Amino acid sequence: MEMMWLKGKVAIVTGGAMGIGAAISEMLAELGSAVAIADINLDAAKSTASRLSKKAGGRVEPFKLDVTSWDSAFAMEKAVAGSLGPIDILVNNAGASKRVPFLEMDEAEWDRILDINLKSQFIVTRAVLPGMVERGKGRVINLGSVTSKKGYAPFSHYCTSKFGVMGLTQSLAAEFATTGITFNTVCPGILETPLHEGIAQEIADAAGVSLAEAKRNFFANVPMGHPQEPRDVAGMVAFLASDLGRNMTGGTYHVDGGMVMD
Repeated sequence: MEMMWLKGKVAIVTGGAMGIGAAISEMLAELGSAVAIADINLDAAKSTASRLSKKAGGRVEPFKLDVTSWDSAFAMEKAVAGSLGPIDILVNNAGASKRVPFLEMDEAEWDRILDINLKSQFIVTRAVLPGMVERGKGRVINLGSVTSKKGYAPFSHYCTSKFGVMGLTQSLAAEFATTGITFNTVCPGILETPLHEGIAQEIADAAGVSLAEAKRNFFANVPMGHPQEPRDVAGMVAFLASDLGRNMTGGTYHVDGGMVMD
C-alpha cells in the first residue's frame, strides 16, 4: 500500500545533500512532501536533488545555505517559500565533528563546532518559525546524537553542542506548546556515513590501528551489534513530521541500536 503521509507538505532539510540528510530528504519525498535540500555545497545539493527527483518523484529542489549565517538562512527561507510554498517541516540536520583533546583545542575550533551544530539550529529555526506561527502549524525536528545524553572523550565541543540541541528543542517545545508546532530531537547512534567514517579514521590514526579495527571497536559499543543506517534515522524523522506525531513534542528519540537506554 502506498503511504503518502506527507502529501502536500513542504520540508527543508539542512545539510541534505549527503549522509543522513540525503536519506531524510529521500524519505520525505517518498512520502509525498516537496523537499528543499539546503546545503552549503550547492553542487552536491543539485546532484542529490536531481537523483531524488527521479527516484522518489515529487519536487526536490536544491538551495544554497550557510547554516552559520543569519542572512543566508533568511534568504534561503524566502527562496524556498517562493518556489515550493509555505514551509511545514524543518529538519535541522547539518552538523560537523572532529576529534580534539580538550587541552589541544583552541577557541576557533570550539566556536566552529558550536556554530555548525547548535547556533545553526537557532538561526535556521529563527528564520523559518515565524511562518509556522502565522499558519498555526509546523514540525521542527533537530538532529542530536547519542552525545546529547552522554559525554565522550575527546569530543567535548561536539558533546556540548549536542547537549545544547536537546535543551534548545525542549525550550522551544515549551514556549510554543499551544501554537500547533511541535519540536523534537532525533539522536542517531553510529552510522556508515562520511561524518562517522571521518571520526573512525581520526580514532584509528590516534590509536595507531587500521580503519577496519577502529570501526570494529566503534561498533562494539552498539548493543544490537551493528551500525544503524541513515534510512533508520529518516524513518523516525518522517514519523515525527507526519500527523502520527502530532501530540509528540519536546521529546528525544534515539535511533542507536540501544546505545542510550532511558
